[in-house]
Amino acid sequence: MLKLKSLVSLWLLLTVVVSNSWAESVNEPAPAFSLPDIYSGQEKALEQYRGKVVYLDFWASWCGPCRQSLPLLNTLRNELGEDKFEVIAINLDENPEDGKRFLQKYPVNYPVLTDTTGSTPQKYQLSGMPTSYLIDQNGNLRGVHQGFRSGDIDKIRDVVKTLIQEGDKS
Repeated sequence: MLKLKSLVSLWLLLTVVVSNSWAESVNEPAPAFSLPDIYSGQEKALEQYRGKVVYLDFWASWCGPCRQSLPLLNTLRNELGEDKFEVIAINLDENPEDGKRFLQKYPVNYPVLTDTTGSTPQKYQLSGMPTSYLIDQNGNLRGVHQGFRSGDIDKIRDVVKTLIQEGDKS
């Protein structure tokens, strides 16, 4: 089993997307998951965040662009508030302690879950790191963002605000 996990981690590392992109995909249900919080171990399910726009971010301690994305996403979440928007980070390190050490250097206020089995990235057909999925208030996938550069946060902010406004109108 450990060898399989190592192969999955290696595969993810080798498929890192160097150019970033934003692809919209409208109204496909986001795959459900329930994962433990990286610190408390308390299970959290995507379903708990229904009614909010969710930015689901897959990351790992070895992911260079994650050093930029996690703090900027934290700022965005603090800016937009957690009433209508939430960032959920899913750490994919084989050993959650690696993720915890990363978070000591790059702390965040939003939920950080851990998936040491690799089942959630399979459900989302993850193809590189970092990759994030935008989920609307109804639990539908609305976009995929691969890679990360600091300028991306402005595009992400605009799309999140648009989805929040859509939800306010319905």
